[in-house]
Amino acid sequence: MRKHHDIEGLVFEGEKLILKVNGKEYAFRLSSISKKLAAASQAEREKHEISPSGYGIHWPLIDEDISVNGLLNIKDKPKQIRETVAV
Repeated sequence: MRKHHDIEGLVFEGEKLILKVNGKEYAFRLSSISKKLAAASQAEREKHEISPSGYGIHWPLIDEDISVNGLLNIKDKPKQIRETVAV
């Protein structure tokens, strides 16, 4: 399995999500990334699952999914384009 990101830490401080990924730390206002996370209780926020590839984060108690690429504003080329370019 290809490892997309190395998520080293994920914590909430007030109304911010602090994410340490690939050796760097990022802070995001919850209201700007997810209405569900912004409205969630601390217990709902703390219960999360990181995908084995590091591609995304899932909050099962509020049924929310966020991709790390989306958070970091990384544009990923569609598979068909990647295959064409790789030739």
